[in-house]
Amino acid sequence: MTATAASSGMALRIAVFATMAAVVAVAFGAASLRRGPEEASAALPSRAEMPVVFQDGRALFVQRYEVSVAEWNACHDAGACTLELRTRPGLTSDRQPATGLSYLDVGEYVAWINDVTGHDFRLPTAEEWAFMAQDVLPEEPDPTFTDPALTWASAYLTEGNAPRALKPRGGYSTSPEGISDLDGSVWEWTQDCYAEDVAPERCPAFYVGGEHVAAMSYLERDPARGGCAVGAPPAHLGVRLVSNEAW
Repeated sequence: MTATAASSGMALRIAVFATMAAVVAVAFGAASLRRGPEEASAALPSRAEMPVVFQDGRALFVQRYEVSVAEWNACHDAGACTLELRTRPGLTSDRQPATGLSYLDVGEYVAWINDVTGHDFRLPTAEEWAFMAQDVLPEEPDPTFTDPALTWASAYLTEGNAPRALKPRGGYSTSPEGISDLDGSVWEWTQDCYAEDVAPERCPAFYVGGEHVAAMSYLERDPARGGCAVGAPPAHLGVRLVSNEAW
């Protein structure tokens, strides 16, 4: 074999190997791209059928149910959420709302799901929560809101109307937009600090959405132990995510 022929053969082999390497690299890259979106899609929560539309025309997309134990523990298993939750007897992890959550716990979950999905989820404001729950909460305001004779000290001991039993997700009312359990036994964290003009990172307590106004310490997991509320203390503390964009 001449030097020219040997050189040509070597060049051909190099070209073939290069082509095969390129094919493998493309295939591996495609597989990686496929795996990423699948993982992101699996982490996305179920969304209500319709967005909540405010009087100014702004649309808010809302998680259909409160975050479940299974969804929460996915964050724990990934090493992003400190708290691991247990399933109660008679409930399953995918149907049981995640409860016993502090504001700090919720912050870990929001950061994790945004990182995994690439979406911009957040907590609702107190005003947004009240607006999206207006169709399933009692039409007549609780007297603690309207009667000035009822002080916080006396009203705190009044019995609320909301049930306190923890039911499976979907066990309470559903709003016209398809949002479930806003009138249930789980009060949901909002992003609003109870004190005006205080930065979120320095806020000692945040409002939680439920049957009545309540402000809970950002460290509190058990609402029966602390917090300030008008009416009976909240039964459970959980979380529901919202977004300004559809997912």
